[in-house]
Amino acid sequence: MKTVAQRVPGSVFWVLGSAWTVIRRASLFVLLIVLSASFFSWVWIYASALRDPRYLDGWVLAAGMSLQFSFHAAVKTNKLPPKLLKRWRGVHIFVGYALVAAFLSHSNFSMPDTPFEWALWSGFVTVTLSGVFGTYLAWSSRAKGGIDDNISLERILARRADLARDVRELISTPDQIAVELSLPAPPYDAWITDLYANHLNHFFAEPRNFSSHLFGSRRPLQRLTAEIERLSRYVDGPRQDKLATISKMTAEKDRLDFARVHLALTRAWLFVHVPITYALLVLSALHILVVYSYSSGAW
Repeated sequence: MKTVAQRVPGSVFWVLGSAWTVIRRASLFVLLIVLSASFFSWVWIYASALRDPRYLDGWVLAAGMSLQFSFHAAVKTNKLPPKLLKRWRGVHIFVGYALVAAFLSHSNFSMPDTPFEWALWSGFVTVTLSGVFGTYLAWSSRAKGGIDDNISLERILARRADLARDVRELISTPDQIAVELSLPAPPYDAWITDLYANHLNHFFAEPRNFSSHLFGSRRPLQRLTAEIERLSRYVDGPRQDKLATISKMTAEKDRLDFARVHLALTRAWLFVHVPITYALLVLSALHILVVYSYSSGAW
């Protein structure tokens, strides 16, 4: 009873935390819808006053993109405290979603006509989609328990090699009691060896399950651990302990594979999202210059 009582508060806090997360995200989604609808109404009223709405939503886009650029500049300084950085990242993501409404309004829900407009349209769409993908990467990392900030691809490679070696040595270690008593080798070790040859050797040899880690699926790991648990029912105590250790190593290898996928995609994502963001800012500045070169006023 004491153990159960100790677990209940933690479970309650976990449920409350999950409920609060859902409520907060739902509130942000509703706020985004309300802001987008309000913006479209504002543009409609502006156009009803016989003014060109493209100047209004265009400047809203420019202001939002400047705010997004300030986030990149602040991150580059490496001077923001972690809590402030987390909050600013949340604002960065929310503003990015909100700018979709301004972009749709500015493009008048239509496709571009000129090559320059196609460049602007493609740049904004690419930045938006890559931003959504970056948000998914951050969410998947938290959903799977997170990744150590100090980990690197090189450390993952070295640790994976250590795990593969340790598993082989553990499986090949003979039963000391049977050796001392000169008893025939029990079949349990042969069963564990077969398990390693048929399921674990391939898993520990190289990184595995890229697509599963990309989509956050735990089914490959669950299949392996199910095989280990199934065999554990038919062996004696020492072999059960050995299989329990192997199961922990398997779970760690799976986490390393997930971290490798996440880190590789994050590096690739940065080479897409950040350069195209800067290119879009340059194109937007040129777009403003071209527009006001042929206009008679600011609005």
